[in-house]
Amino acid sequence: MSEVEAMLARHRILSIVALATLILLAWGWLLLGAGMDMAPTASIMPSGLAPQDSMPDPMPNPMMAMTMSADVPWSAGRFALTLVMWWVMMVAMMLPSAAPMILLYARVVAHRDPARRPATESFLAGYLLAWGLFSLLVTMAQWRLSAAAMFAPMAMASSSRWLSAGLLVAAGLYQLSPWKDACLRQCRNPALFLSRHYRTGRMGALRMGMIHGAWCVGCCWMLMALLFVGGIMNLAWIALLTVLVALEKLLPWGRLVALTAGLACMLLGVLLVARGGIG
Repeated sequence: MSEVEAMLARHRILSIVALATLILLAWGWLLLGAGMDMAPTASIMPSGLAPQDSMPDPMPNPMMAMTMSADVPWSAGRFALTLVMWWVMMVAMMLPSAAPMILLYARVVAHRDPARRPATESFLAGYLLAWGLFSLLVTMAQWRLSAAAMFAPMAMASSSRWLSAGLLVAAGLYQLSPWKDACLRQCRNPALFLSRHYRTGRMGALRMGMIHGAWCVGCCWMLMALLFVGGIMNLAWIALLTVLVALEKLLPWGRLVALTAGLACMLLGVLLVARGGIG
């Protein structure tokens, strides 16, 4: 094995270890409550459909209850903590299905320019930056929903059946839409993506990472919005969406998975409305 081949082999191993470590750290932080001093819940059903006794009480401490109360204005610190929570959650949920794309980028660089070390960290940074911008938007949405008394701080979920049902139906419709299909095709064909958007150097890798991240946001943003329905700190709901995203992107029949999930979301939305007592 030549010196260049050995260097690239080491780079691939280090990249795999780094990605796995980042994913494990993100999930570990979520398991510990994501800095919110709250025990994550584990119900798989949206709060509007689950029996009352099936939703574990998060049992926040008294100080956290005061901090997260809807009556208390959002401070800069609370906004920042919520933003970090969302961003780390996106890392935990999206990076497993994005890892093959990131590793393929390193292989393509090695093939095109064996003397150049792949700027994998720059590609990763661009990808995470795209999801960081999405995290900023959903943090702002959570802030405004809290101000409108449509968000239950202790449950970390929508307190309005209308909102929850609307999000489920909207997510279902988006899953069936041509926009979802177009974004999913980009995520499911990393080789095609690289052939169209390949750029050399660190800035080129950063740009590619941001573009790929933007396609992933376009593919999954409505699924991520369902965290408002199932509960932002509901680990079962987070795990379900993580698996769904991975199946959509990685399985040969991923588009069928997306369509099935869309129909299921719309059915859940209708059931939520049919339950009555909408607030």
